[in-house]
Amino acid sequence: MVAEINRRELMLTGTLGLAALTAAVPGAAALLAATGFTHNVASGEPGPDSVLLWTRYVSAGGADTRLTVELSASSDFAAPKAGGTAIAKRAADHSARIVVQGLDPGRTYYYRFIAPDGAVSPVGRTRTLPVGPVARFGLGVFSCANMPFGWFNAYGHAAARDDIDLMVHTGDYFYEFRRGYYPDADKSVAGRLFEPAGEAIHLADYRLRLASYRADPDLQRLHQMFPMIAQRDDHELANDAWARGAENHSADEGSFAVRKRMAIQAYNEWMPVSGQTWSSYDIGDLATIFRPETRLTARSEPFNLRAMAAEPGDPVEKLKALRDGPLVDPRRTLMGSSQEKWLYDGLAASKKRGTKWQILAQQVLMGEWKVPPLPPELMNNLRIPPEGAGYLKAIDAATKAGLPPSLDGWAGFPAARARLLGAAQAADADLVVLSGDSHNGWAFDLKQDGKPAGVEFGGHSVTSPGLEAYLSLPPPAIAQFLRSASPELKWADTSNRGYMAIELTPDRVTGEWVFLNTVMTRSLATKESQRMHVERGRRLFA
Repeated sequence: MVAEINRRELMLTGTLGLAALTAAVPGAAALLAATGFTHNVASGEPGPDSVLLWTRYVSAGGADTRLTVELSASSDFAAPKAGGTAIAKRAADHSARIVVQGLDPGRTYYYRFIAPDGAVSPVGRTRTLPVGPVARFGLGVFSCANMPFGWFNAYGHAAARDDIDLMVHTGDYFYEFRRGYYPDADKSVAGRLFEPAGEAIHLADYRLRLASYRADPDLQRLHQMFPMIAQRDDHELANDAWARGAENHSADEGSFAVRKRMAIQAYNEWMPVSGQTWSSYDIGDLATIFRPETRLTARSEPFNLRAMAAEPGDPVEKLKALRDGPLVDPRRTLMGSSQEKWLYDGLAASKKRGTKWQILAQQVLMGEWKVPPLPPELMNNLRIPPEGAGYLKAIDAATKAGLPPSLDGWAGFPAARARLLGAAQAADADLVVLSGDSHNGWAFDLKQDGKPAGVEFGGHSVTSPGLEAYLSLPPPAIAQFLRSASPELKWADTSNRGYMAIELTPDRVTGEWVFLNTVMTRSLATKESQRMHVERGRRLFA
């Protein structure tokens, strides 16, 4: 019966969009009742002569609507450069997009959408990618924005900058959990409720969740002012997702394949993306940015340390057997063979063209970090719920077995990691990895066979809590504690929220971890940031 209801609901929501939930989700009324340009504008996936433009328009009757698109080099649109039409399709949840071509490279443009009744969208600003010699290029890098944990101050702060050219989102743009779970209801920040109240499982759920997040003014402003390249991580579908399942999916929630298809559909409708699973972007002769997909396309099932540690028998011995056997199986992959070939060929081709930097903007940490034996003072300062004892047992067993505390990142796929870093070395690439997912800030020297292969700037979260939520020790002590067991780890921060600003120049890449004062109230105030850099040819942090 459950599966039958799910199929019927999927058909309804696919036909009627969010309106199908009006009666079922009373809290969604304000979002669903809106007409006109409901969620501002956005742009993404720029090229040297093109950019994708997005908006959402709901007519009074809910029918498909043909919008006029104008793009100009000036904000007054005195001399339109290009244009066209875009259809706000009911079947696509009233989203509309168009790829405008024939533009000049390295130029700022303004754009707007016009409805048949003369209504005009907000004016957006975007920028094409440069060609030829490039002296400087700025990136803003974001991940892990959980609305009830706080305000999206990181988006608001970055949107006001004038030294960033392109925004990059490495995933967890929204979270699928029900209200009252991560965070608990009593820890949710006032005014940060999302819809629907239950877990996002079906097409209508994902659409409404995206509508809630995209109603945030700071996120809207970021999209309005800058182009973005974005990639999904796990929470755009379900926690700890892989190609054929997820930790946060059970049989009574229906078919995982259907759920994945619906989540991807909603994401492609609501984001300024073309739907291309992976892609690359050339920043003139300065850098090639690769945007791989490491989560939903081909990822092998991750090993669950907590489940293994809870099984009968000595957990340490079981994890040692895992470490020396199944974990290093070369068939285990995050990207799959087709995407691996695309990336390795792309690294080599970028270097052969004389491009200075090869940038890998992807979801999960690549650097190796481990936890030393847990001292009594740390054990006595843990702030974990009773069910957290299982995680603690798993971390302790993993430490004694010589494993990291999590196998969800590249550490859980060591053969795939070795292939990628080996390919970067073979191409003589100047590899810079940009990562999200972990909620904490990291700087890693990446090595393969004992030789430098590149560096990783691991980004902290927009709002999701880091290790500070579970440890009452001073953050510098935690960082030193982790560094003592992790030779690749050069710096870490476990207590701040924000985003990374990455500056690319021909001779140096500099990363700044921007720390916001708070996410508990809406504020653009910041703390002292952390900056690190790598020089071209060195492939280690300076």
